[in-house]
Amino acid sequence: MLKIGTHQFESRLFVGTGKYSSYEIMQQSLDISGAECITVAVRRERLFDKEGRSLLDFIDTKRYTILPNTAGCFSAEEAVRVARLGREILDQMGNPGKNWVKLECLGDAKTLLPDPIETVKATEILVKEGFEVLVYTTDDPLVAKRLKNCGAAAVMPAGSPIGSGQGILNPNAIRICMEYLKENDPDYPVIVDAGVGSASDVAAAMELGADGVLLNTAIAHAKDPAAMAKAMRYACEAGYLSFRGGRIPKKLYAAASSPMEDRVGR
Repeated sequence: MLKIGTHQFESRLFVGTGKYSSYEIMQQSLDISGAECITVAVRRERLFDKEGRSLLDFIDTKRYTILPNTAGCFSAEEAVRVARLGREILDQMGNPGKNWVKLECLGDAKTLLPDPIETVKATEILVKEGFEVLVYTTDDPLVAKRLKNCGAAAVMPAGSPIGSGQGILNPNAIRICMEYLKENDPDYPVIVDAGVGSASDVAAAMELGADGVLLNTAIAHAKDPAAMAKAMRYACEAGYLSFRGGRIPKKLYAAASSPMEDRVGR
């Protein structure tokens, strides 16, 4: 069971709702992914398509926990305003008191990398307002630690730039982030967010010891989103079990599976 603030989840895969070619494909992919928590970009996402249909009509709010997202915000002031709007949307949907948000506060439109100063500032403001803040950040361990100290409910270091599909570019940085964040607090949630492109990327993130993975483009823009959603689901589960199973040490030379000294009767 994964606990983030006041929320608990069986699934450790978090999936976005943007970029799908149709609401029907989105709905099918979310179902197959097994995700329990899905993100909605309050600022970027069109809540109605050209036919007047609402995104929310295709989301079972009794099945999924909706996590409002401040994607597309480039300052703390803007991100805080969008977070408050997301809270109001949840209130109108019959989810009062769901004061939580995935915080993105970007530095520029080309890299979509987070601005660390504005991100810290926004986190401090939202935490003071009673939000449970899940913070998207770089893989800088010092920034990650600062965000936790600000009161973030979870820190979400990027595997690589948003939507790039490059996978985990700096696994050692992710490892150090987790070491710093989980020091004296082993249950503190660390979610790898952004950049994964395939099931092997998800498994790799989980095998580093991450508590979960958040993704969107890797499923939404796959040739077969439903098939990719299924692959991501099993990769997340496999990576989680692999990490907890404990891999064998890497060795330079071979080690026989049935060494002579283990022979029965010797």
